Amino acid sequence: MFKMKALMLNCSLKTSEEESHTSSLLQKAAEWLNKEGTETEEIRIADYQVSPGMAPDMGNGDEWPKIMEKVLSANIVIIGTPIWIGEKSSISTLVVERLYASSAETNEKGQAIYYNKVGGAVVTGNEDGAKESAKSILYGLQHIGFTVPPNVDAYWVGEAGPGPSYIEGGKDNEFTNKNTKVMSYNLLHFARMLHKHPIPAIGNTN
Repeated sequence: MFKMKALMLNCSLKTSEEESHTSSLLQKAAEWLNKEGTETEEIRIADYQVSPGMAPDMGNGDEWPKIMEKVLSANIVIIGTPIWIGEKSSISTLVVERLYASSAETNEKGQAIYYNKVGGAVVTGNEDGAKESAKSILYGLQHIGFTVPPNVDAYWVGEAGPGPSYIEGGKDNEFTNKNTKVMSYNLLHFARMLHKHPIPAIGNTN
């Protein structure tokens, strides 16, 4: 039986040695996906040397190619980001740029390499900016070929300014928990649909 794979790219500025609110919310999504038999993996981008640039491999120790291998084997890709100054993190911008660097590559049908993959966004913070961050990520994903189903952004933000972040203040938030479940199931539904019925090549080959 075919097993769906979901890759979660955690774009926290923290390495895995530190607690991450974004990771905590991503793992809520992973719980729903695992419940439905999906294989999930989270990668903390800050643990890797990912160089800026618009080439698939920037050389000089660039570790993006090993992450890209996992992207290509995944059916679902979720980008998770904290909010800084009301926007997504610099690392999430870097990830979208590096994904874009391979957007001219094609699959066996001549379509963009990200066709038949679905994308979502998870955002955490204690200030405004969740929808702006998700909007930027989801636009970028669909622009390079990912399918973006409805309602695939889940987020938690506390009161404006310093205060509790997701782990301290958001884990029991009904709105966030509901949206995380909806996101997970919609991503999985569309991934299954595209696996069985891929986007036809006619009209969209390079």
